[in-house]
Amino acid sequence: MTDQTRWGIDQVQVKNKAIKYQKDLVSRAMEHVVKMDESGITDLMIQIEAEYERKYGENKTDKIVL
Repeated sequence: MTDQTRWGIDQVQVKNKAIKYQKDLVSRAMEHVVKMDESGITDLMIQIEAEYERKYGENKTDKIVL
């Protein structure tokens, strides 16, 4: 068992909670994906790819406000 009074333990715990939260989100999403048909899964993949590109892509056109 780790000494809970050591420096940095709270940061490790917060990081672990964030990782668990992300895994729980994926698990809950997969419960719904299992129920979908092929066209629904394809539409979902397209939306996920678009969101990923918006958040992490190098596309400069999304950052321009007209």
